[in-house]
Amino acid sequence: MGGRAPVALLRADEVSRQEHLLPLRYERMAASPFAFLRGAAAVMADDLSRVPNSGIRVQLCGDAHLANFGMFAAPDRRLVFDLNDFDETLPGPFDWDVKRLAASVVVAGRHVGVRPKRQRRAAAAAVESYRKTMRRLAEMPTLDVWYARVDVEDMVEQLRGTSLAADAQRASRSSARNTGEVAVRKLTEVVDGRRRFRTDPPLLVPIREDEVSGVTEDAALVYQRYLSTLPPDRAVLLLRYSFVDLAHKVVGVGSIGSRALVLLMESGDGEPLILQLKQVDSSVLEPYLGAPEWSHGGQRVVVGQRLLQATGDPFLGWSHGGERAPFDFYVRQLRDRKGAIDLDRLDDDDLVLYGRLCGAVLARAHARAGDSSTIAGYLADTTAFDEAVAEFAIGYADRTESDHAELVSAIVRGEVPGAGGQ
Repeated sequence: MGGRAPVALLRADEVSRQEHLLPLRYERMAASPFAFLRGAAAVMADDLSRVPNSGIRVQLCGDAHLANFGMFAAPDRRLVFDLNDFDETLPGPFDWDVKRLAASVVVAGRHVGVRPKRQRRAAAAAVESYRKTMRRLAEMPTLDVWYARVDVEDMVEQLRGTSLAADAQRASRSSARNTGEVAVRKLTEVVDGRRRFRTDPPLLVPIREDEVSGVTEDAALVYQRYLSTLPPDRAVLLLRYSFVDLAHKVVGVGSIGSRALVLLMESGDGEPLILQLKQVDSSVLEPYLGAPEWSHGGQRVVVGQRLLQATGDPFLGWSHGGERAPFDFYVRQLRDRKGAIDLDRLDDDDLVLYGRLCGAVLARAHARAGDSSTIAGYLADTTAFDEAVAEFAIGYADRTESDHAELVSAIVRGEVPGAGGQ
């Protein structure tokens, strides 16, 4: 991997980001090697492009690290566990996602103090679970594969008696409480009889009063474009809501600096609903895998998400910001019972179990959008692939720690905006 320039790749990814938020982005990435890995999908994409791959293409998540798996509510209101971030989704070799997942297992394990041998075991277990799940899926009817999903209630029951059971139950309870109503209470307040977003800069910044008129007109056009991307029944449902307020909201780690807006809606009965509009640019995978079929970035994300998730947000759609905000966006409901297992609580055994769980979920996602029989045949019924990817993961964790240290030094020297820079 000669000629690497990780910090330069991160800086190149700033082009369409909001400059005043860049210090926050790098401060969060500098917090730990795992935080760096989360924000450095562009760096790993460059690295993966330099090594051989399987050549077997699926719809990639593009950012399949441990923190991008979680719980959320399906349209039938049952909690499911699945991939939940698709900003980088693009067709590509299936092993790119598998390698990112395995590397994240090792980096996360080091972060929480898992013993080195167990780090390797956990990475191999995640890949083994992917391989064995893919083989089972290859033997199932096509429609059964398409509809397969992980219900959280069943997952918790299956984990009963294991060290991960308590963590899963805790995450399930937290997820069930993290409703849209809770988001409304946390993010809004009632002033002079009118509900509006709170002010908490730089994390939440409402549109100023003197900007409201023009911004509202632009938002109305963006919203109409968004409605046209929804199935007719969802569009009719959302027509029962009217616009109340709009604010800028910081999200994630790697996404910081990209434009993210929250839109407060209210039904005729005063029932609030918050939608999130998130700017999306080209995938970090595109320089290496080619341009997608969809020229609209938001459509790329939505199509990829619908392909990979067993079930998803009924309000998922896309739009464009227009002349004054010439960016692509995708739209989703904010915090619809979202939750995740706390990675900081994982011990040696938990990491192995959680790696297995995520590996199986990734295989199911790939099987929906790829040829499971071809992948299963390539992987064969041996541990050779498991061990090879685990070895890669150990080496990539070392590289991530080095890249993280390089970023911290660049911040201290003032070469990158951050807490230690200028």
